[in-house]
Amino acid sequence: WDSPFHTAFQPGAPAGSARWFLGGRLNVSVNCLDQHVEKSPNRVALIWERDEPGTAVHVTYRELLDLTCRLANTLKTYGIQKGDRVAIYMSVSPLSVAAMLACARIGAIHTVVFAGFSAESLAGRIMDSGCKAVITYNQGVRGGRIIELKTTVDEAVKNCPSIKHVFVAQRTDNQVQMGDRDIPLEEEMTKADSVCTPESMDSEDMLFMLYTSGSTGKPKGIVHTQAGYLLYAALTHKYVFDYQQGDVFGCVADIGWITGHSYVVYGPLCNGATSVLFESTPVYPDPGRYWEMVQRLKINQFYGAPTAIRLLLNYGEEWVKKYDRSSLRILGSVGEPINKEAWQWFYQVVGEGRCTLVDTWWQTETGGICIAPRPSEEKAEIIPAMAMRPFFGIVPVLVDENGEVIEGNDVSGALCIAQPWPGMARTIYGDHQRFIDAYFKAYPGYYFTGDGAYRTQKGYYQITGRMDDIINISGHRLGTAEIEDAMADHPEVPETAVVGYPHKIKGEGAFAFIVLKEQTAHADHIKKELKTIVASKIAKYAVPDHILVVKRLPKTRSGKIMRRLLRKVVTEQSSNMGDVTTLDDPSVVKEILDAYQKYKEKSSS
Repeated sequence: WDSPFHTAFQPGAPAGSARWFLGGRLNVSVNCLDQHVEKSPNRVALIWERDEPGTAVHVTYRELLDLTCRLANTLKTYGIQKGDRVAIYMSVSPLSVAAMLACARIGAIHTVVFAGFSAESLAGRIMDSGCKAVITYNQGVRGGRIIELKTTVDEAVKNCPSIKHVFVAQRTDNQVQMGDRDIPLEEEMTKADSVCTPESMDSEDMLFMLYTSGSTGKPKGIVHTQAGYLLYAALTHKYVFDYQQGDVFGCVADIGWITGHSYVVYGPLCNGATSVLFESTPVYPDPGRYWEMVQRLKINQFYGAPTAIRLLLNYGEEWVKKYDRSSLRILGSVGEPINKEAWQWFYQVVGEGRCTLVDTWWQTETGGICIAPRPSEEKAEIIPAMAMRPFFGIVPVLVDENGEVIEGNDVSGALCIAQPWPGMARTIYGDHQRFIDAYFKAYPGYYFTGDGAYRTQKGYYQITGRMDDIINISGHRLGTAEIEDAMADHPEVPETAVVGYPHKIKGEGAFAFIVLKEQTAHADHIKKELKTIVASKIAKYAVPDHILVVKRLPKTRSGKIMRRLLRKVVTEQSSNMGDVTTLDDPSVVKEILDAYQKYKEKSSS
């Protein structure tokens, strides 16, 4: 079968990368680097679009292999070996990509933590996975601002006895404090050998884990393995985006998310593509940043999040039309369902009505794209704001609340997948039971995605949104329980409930209802403190946009909070509250509605 793992291995052929594939064993870094270095060492692997406008850095496959091997040998020098876990807390750069590939080369397991997460979030992930080392930068640069990465790592590793070493690279010229376990990374890399023999890995060995929000408060380490994951990332990259040799592929996601793993690093590099690393923000130094970059780097595929499109749409068309976008062939949207207005703007204004626009549905757990308009027959119809067609080998089914499969078209239900696929997650690190409970228990025999979907008259799939207590803020998945757990640490706040509500730019925002111990006059001060707590325990993007103080929360007789009712309040569907008979005291509904009305009037004034 035609796969990235089967190179033409002939007896007597030159002993190249092929020898690493025998007997079901392989090394992902060989697939992503060595095989291309053998054929075309000077092909550009990465274009690093740095935060400073107009300062792109080109890195060839040969240079990236050199960087990766030196970094891998440095890790080995400091005792990192096959099976060890390594945390990567870095902004997007060639060095952060090399760090991922260096771990893969020596058989270590990387867990990349988005460099916007707080010290507490980072520490939690390090402790859960038992990391032996952290790789970081002295500082990060984003949108013209300095981000203190090393300071955050120092704060995090105070409570992490498993960490033996912190490797510190330099992104800026500023000095940071270096302690006993801190190692200047580039300095060590210059001393290291530029050849590193890749570790022979089994196809089911762990490649990486990536933490994602669950409906309970504790994030879960999703585990992906070697062969299936790489095969799936490479094939979806090639066929969904019609990737052709020589294309410049521009996925503007951060490497801290699964999109960055699959479509900035592993998929494109396995296919020998030129992949863009975007370090900045869509509005720095102005809202033309993406499109100026498209013109300058001659990007052919542009893959981004609806939240950024909605943000840019507000600035008008002139920022787009100022730049030549004729190199663009394919546009892609990822991270959350895209609304029709944003889809039309992306298609008509950015793509001039001539680029294929693929709205892709997938998850951290699926490893790669599962439902998207392409691949399909040539010129097959694309319906705006719809993921439409399952990828090769993906068998979606819709299931009703009794667990029965719903046949036919023009129907809605819980979106499940009926058979395994190469890119699927294998477990939750250290908690296989939680993996089974989260994905396979609700509908036995099926993988439950957590999303609802509608199958159209013609049999296409449209994602209708989450079916559990998970919200999607700017494309980042967040369990409401996680925000509630963080706020519960405040001594004055015995009870909290968080729900999602529609947000013009972010897609969804968090709305928090809180009960205070005393009806105090300091409510505003407490709200400020709660926002600080959430930012420091999780990340800034998790901070609720609204916090409403109520006397009590709507609870069933067994004490369960009915978040469904709170969602109705904030989405202003109070005329349609549904069944409230299970509430301990139904009069609580009017109480909360009155408090919400007052809050709204106060906000608008």
